[in-house]
Amino acid sequence: MSNKIRLGILGGGGDSLIGVLHRVASSMYDKYQIVGGVFNPVWEENIGFAKQIGLPTNRIYKDFDTLIEEELKLPESERIQVVSILTPNFLHFPMAKKLLENGFNVICEKPMTTTYEEAKILNQTLKKAQTVFAVTYTYTGYPMVRQMREMILNGELGTIQKVDAQYYQGWINPIIHDKEKRSTTWRLNPEKSGISCCIGDIGTHAFDMLEFVSGVKIESVLADLNYLYSDNKMDIDGTVLLRCSNNVKGVICSSQIATGEENSFIVKVYGDKAGLKWEQENPNYLYLMEDGKPLRVLKPGHSYNSELSLDGTKLPPGHPEGIFDSMGNIYKGVAKAINKEPYNHGEYPTIIDGVRGMNFIEKAVESHQKGNVWVDIENVN
Repeated sequence: MSNKIRLGILGGGGDSLIGVLHRVASSMYDKYQIVGGVFNPVWEENIGFAKQIGLPTNRIYKDFDTLIEEELKLPESERIQVVSILTPNFLHFPMAKKLLENGFNVICEKPMTTTYEEAKILNQTLKKAQTVFAVTYTYTGYPMVRQMREMILNGELGTIQKVDAQYYQGWINPIIHDKEKRSTTWRLNPEKSGISCCIGDIGTHAFDMLEFVSGVKIESVLADLNYLYSDNKMDIDGTVLLRCSNNVKGVICSSQIATGEENSFIVKVYGDKAGLKWEQENPNYLYLMEDGKPLRVLKPGHSYNSELSLDGTKLPPGHPEGIFDSMGNIYKGVAKAINKEPYNHGEYPTIIDGVRGMNFIEKAVESHQKGNVWVDIENVN
């Protein structure tokens, strides 16, 4: 019997980008073995996909409830240990809750739920279950993002004064202007996606990233969102002003109608000694900016990097590390937690990140609906 962690997957079949990302990431450090799951609610596609990727079909189940029922019949030494939830947003909460209640570890795509209330319920359920729960804010796994976090934690920027994140995509631009197309896209359907599209999908990445790297907590927000058409119930663009702990101010700009943009995620943190800037489309470069000194470019794999950064670097300097590597580092951190090995708390985003992300989404929408006013983010433990 393999000593690898037994992994089950919900969703992510067919040509899903997120599916292949998770499967490759789970295999990266030889920590996991995919043993079963439900890739698609249509049985023919579900079983067909399992055969396509070379999985035995005896633990490919017709639906989620059957997976739980049949896996619990197996000895604990054979049972799936952790389940990755890669389904549309509205299924995250019921699936995660039932998995936790039955003793499974969970890796969940973001946003973690469709409401803040659901997120708080999951947090309480996890406290009872005492299992491991990770939310895949993927970009936190990049080596140079981890380096950014460690440099700030060690005081190399001095006192933090300003945080800034810009996340621009253009993918929804061809859809939003066609009434028929925008009414049939699940990401623009509140029943399946939640109350927000842009802030919920990519704005939460920016929110979590700023807290992850800077160490400050975002305490209140003022949002101005753009829906573009009166029949569109979901934001597709927005700007959010931030008031953070220690009198730090900041801004999150996110858009899915930034025509021509692909996945432009830029994160900047400024202290009284120096500033750091990282760009997702050029993830191997971390820019260190200091008054009166030349711009310095830090790169992964060198001895000057932190232990956390080097632990997430798989290749010698000069070889690009990409999004698969970033997600792989998160899976590696979760494996350490499941195996009760020592790990750095920056190795994977926890349920608290997911809860705060849902709070941020709802507060941003509330701020906009109330006429662009300041609203507070709740503190969650």
